Amino acid sequence: MFNETIGWIGNILFAVCGIPQVIKTFRTKSAKDLSVLFLWLWLAGELLTFMYIINSDLETGTIHFPLYFNYIVNIFMALFLLYAKYMYPKKYAVSNS
Repeated sequence: MFNETIGWIGNILFAVCGIPQVIKTFRTKSAKDLSVLFLWLWLAGELLTFMYIINSDLETGTIHFPLYFNYIVNIFMALFLLYAKYMYPKKYAVSNS
């Protein structure tokens, strides 16, 4: 029980780390200061580790719900920030004409 509680607390903290950046990017409609390489590496790391955990859990019959929560939340945040990085400059560009 104690380990599960620690796992949930740690994974919730990891899962919410990106929320301030997502909110700031959404409000300002700007992702220009975000590194595209960082975003792609973050997404790849989250996806690969999530797949590893799921595969490992399937092999052992274990279920790590705190980890699933963390990785799912982070995958969605990374996807949103990548979307913003590529789409916001086009959607909110100031016309020079």
